[in-house]
This record gives sequence, structure tokens and C-alpha cells, in this order.
Amino acid sequence: MKSVLIANRGEIAVRIIRACKDHGLKSIAVYSDEDRGSIHAQIADDAYSLPGVTATQTYLNIEKIIEIALRSGAEAVHPGYGFLSENANFAQAVLDAGLIWIGPSPEAIRLLGDKVSARKIAASVGAPLVAGTADPVDTHEEVLAFAQQHGLPVAIKAAHGGGGRGLKVARTMEEIPELFGSAVREAITSFGRGECFVERYLDKPRHVETQVLVDSFGHAVVISSRDCSLQRRHQKLVEEAPAPFLSTEQTAELYRSSKAIMKAAGYVGAGTCEFLVGLDGTISFLEVNTRLQVEHPVSEEVTGIDLVREQFRIAMGEPLGFDDPVIRGHSIEFRINGEDPGRGFLPAPGRISEWQIPSGPGVRVDAGFQRGDVVGGNFDSLLAKLIVTGSTREQAIERARRALSEFTIGGLATALPFHRAILEDPAFTQDFKVYTSYIENEFVNEIPEFSKNRPGHTLTHAAPENFVAEVNGHRFDVVLHAPEPIHKRHRAKQGMTGIVTGSGLLSPMQGTVVKIAVLEGDIVEVGDLVIVLEAMKMEQPLMAHKSGVISNLTAIIGENISNGGKLCDIIDV
Repeated sequence: MKSVLIANRGEIAVRIIRACKDHGLKSIAVYSDEDRGSIHAQIADDAYSLPGVTATQTYLNIEKIIEIALRSGAEAVHPGYGFLSENANFAQAVLDAGLIWIGPSPEAIRLLGDKVSARKIAASVGAPLVAGTADPVDTHEEVLAFAQQHGLPVAIKAAHGGGGRGLKVARTMEEIPELFGSAVREAITSFGRGECFVERYLDKPRHVETQVLVDSFGHAVVISSRDCSLQRRHQKLVEEAPAPFLSTEQTAELYRSSKAIMKAAGYVGAGTCEFLVGLDGTISFLEVNTRLQVEHPVSEEVTGIDLVREQFRIAMGEPLGFDDPVIRGHSIEFRINGEDPGRGFLPAPGRISEWQIPSGPGVRVDAGFQRGDVVGGNFDSLLAKLIVTGSTREQAIERARRALSEFTIGGLATALPFHRAILEDPAFTQDFKVYTSYIENEFVNEIPEFSKNRPGHTLTHAAPENFVAEVNGHRFDVVLHAPEPIHKRHRAKQGMTGIVTGSGLLSPMQGTVVKIAVLEGDIVEVGDLVIVLEAMKMEQPLMAHKSGVISNLTAIIGENISNGGKLCDIIDV
């Protein structure tokens, strides 16, 4: 294996390209129209265009990616995470094309990527499990029947894929129909399949997981445990290794169950076994992610093991040659997403006008963007990951405070203010009383809404711009070093800071209408669902801000709405 095509984008594509360079492999990137000037397209040894702007047209298009892999002379394909990384059909297409697939076999992906069959495997090896449906459910009535039998709350979960997409937690019977429909829509959008199953939801659970490697000789090791309990909308924001505040017995069970599950599935490669831990210490198997995780760097930092290079070695048929590594120190990862924590973590596309990353002892930054880049709304909101390591958890937290104070991003809202705030919250730093919905339920969010006019967010001179020439889809760079014209810098209007103005219901972000829950003339009450938008692969429900009659309903399913765009009026009865 001498060359690898990376079927992904952003920071994970950059991460894999760097591992290729370290391992002496040629890296080949693919990029959408929106990503022409991206870091990953620039630093790869070779880069090819994936014409299109949406995920379906580009990074989810198996036929296009395979064609480019063959045309570019790639010998192997690395899927990264997200997109096609857990798609068994893609893995099979790579193998059928005579290429090396850097990941588990299609059979293992099908077994473990399907959460229903994964639960059956987990049960067969004695892994701890809460009650759940044996097979996917077809209607919300089946969800209601399960809840009536096992009680609330229940989790409605996409049977394929991961990353918190297609996961909805119902705490009342009345919300089950809407949440079931939302879970199906998100699953189709993110993974191309809408099957969902249901399981009993542990209240206030921690999210813990294990990073597992298995070679082709059947030798399985756990690199480390991780805690990923700080989440919003069931997507992780902060992760750390090893998972703190677990007993020796709990850790031993996590390690044992994880290895047994992977071996029973005939797994080969890097993967993650995820679990929930209840308030009483009960452990319940959650799912297996048959790919590299976003949070893999914290495991690397506490063991010194390069997980991407281990993936290369396993794909080449080499034995691991080591057992469970000794954990040294503590590492915490902060996801720097393009979203506004002052507005409920709403996605926030925009142009990066300022970009200063931290450095110093124990600091690592994995980034997929830089100053001058435009962050669009078609893909995930992750801009970079800040990984901070210390000899103890306390030292890692101290270093993280310093690193986050040095991290500056201008031009758009990011999760940085939240990360600074959570490091002053004793529930995370001392008592560790956080759980998967802590941010929504208990975190005191006093973070102000993002404003470009606030000090520290002023516009600066434009960065050099990359122009791209393509010959038969093959990418060539042309760099223009010139200041951005003032009229261009200031022509964009400020986005709306709220979602209402008088009777009007306005879009709080740029997004696509995926559901309209009302009709012209309908009477609604405060808090009733009106419209659902989708942006950066997550759904955002918009509720009625007042009681009244729906009027001037102009929204259309599938239509792209701008930030501040009017959706309808709600007029007094």
C-alpha cells in the first residue's frame, strides 16, 4: 500500500493526510465545490474535484468516489468518520474495485453498524443491556406500545450511523409521534436510511466508551476508555481520556465487554464501543461505531499510539504487537464548532476573519479551517479540536483554561465561550455531575449571543485567497495575495438575533425547511411546533412565539431559508 484516497473533508481529512506523510504514503484528497479552497485539498499530495455542493452529491456519492480513486491511482481508501465511513456498501464497492479498504469488513459493518443486530451480539457475550426492541419499528404506534410496557423516558434511535443524529428522547407519550418522525428524517438525511429502534433511556446517564483495535490475527486491545458526557442535541462537545470517576470493576467490565463484542463480530480495525452509565453505576451497552471517532486524539495523547497509523498497519495485514497500553496522564478534547452557544447552539455559518490558535505545553490543535475560509451550511459545523493533556485531570483543566483564553476565532460564532464557561463549572471540574443532557437541563447558560460588533470580533484584513483551476477534475492552486475590497467586506447584513419580530416568525439561521407542522389559518398556542429547519445536518424545531392564527405561510418543504428570512405570521385571533 503506497497511496491512500481520503473520502472525507475538514479536520479529519487533514489528520489522515498528515498520518499518510508520517507513514510514507501518498495522500489523495477529494473536495466538493464548497471545499475548493480547503486546507485538506491544499495539503494533500493530490486532489480531485467531487462536483456538487450537498453531501449526497459529493461525499456520500459512492460512484463518484470510486471513479476518482481508480483514476487517481489510489491503492487504498480511508473513509474518516461520518459520511460513508459506516456504509457497508461503500466498503464493498472499494473492495470490488480492487482497492484496500482501511476499516472493518463490510460484514462487520453490517453486523455492528446496525444497532439492533449489535445489541444481539452484545447480549450473546454477556454485555450489560437495558430493554429495547428486538428489531426496527415502523410506526410511532410501536414506540408508544414499547413505552407503555417499559415506561418513560425512551430513546428513539437511528439503526444505522452515529454521531447523535437520528436520536430523540421522548419523556412524554404526547411527543412520541413528532420525535419519531424527526428521528427518521435525520437518519435519512445523515445516513441514507431511516430505520429506527427503541430502547429504555437511562435518566441522567454518563456516556463512556472504549477505543478498540483488532488485528487480522484476532488480537484485540483497548487503547483507553473515554468519557463523552458533555453533549448538546446528543452530539458530543467535550471528551476526555481516561474516563474519570469509574471504579476498577466498571473499567474492567468495559474492557472485557468491548473485546468480546468485537471478536464475536469478526471485527478487524479501529472501532469504538459506547456505553451509558446510570446514576446508580449501572452500565448499558449503547452501540459500536465501526470507524475512527472524532475524539480519538485523547486516547492517542494518553498512550502515545497513533491510531490512524495503526489503521494503516492493520489494513496492510500487520499484527498489532502489543497489549492494552498503560495510561499516562489525562487528556481533554474540546470541539470548536461553528455554532452560537448564546442562542442555544444554533449553527452559525460564516467567513473566518480571525484565527489564532493556542500552543504551549500539552496543547494540540487539529483544525480543518483557517483564516479567510468560509464555513458553509451544507456540512458538519466542526472547525477544529483543541486537545489538552496534563499529568493529571486537574493539570489538564488548568492548561485548558490557558489554551482556551489564547484561542481566537473572528467572523462567526463558535463554541469557544461555552468551553471557557464549562471549565468554571464545578459540576464538570470537581463534582463530575454532568450527564448527556446536562447542558440542556442544568447548565446555567449566561453566554451572550454572538455579535460581530463585540470587541474581539472585529473584521480584519482578508487572508490570501485560493483560486482553483481544474483540468479533468484534477486540482491546481492559484493564490491571490490581495486585500479584500471594503465594499465586499461590509456588504453582508447582520443576521437576526432572535426568531420573532411582532407577528412574524423568522428563521434564526440559514437552513432548509424539512417539515411544516401547520396550515394557513390554523390556530396555534405558544410553544406549538410550526416549522422544522435542517442545517449542518441537525434539525432545529421552530415553535410559535405567541398564540394566534397562522397567516402568510410562505415556507415550502425543501426550500433554503436565509438567516432572518420570514416564514409566516402569527396574528391575534
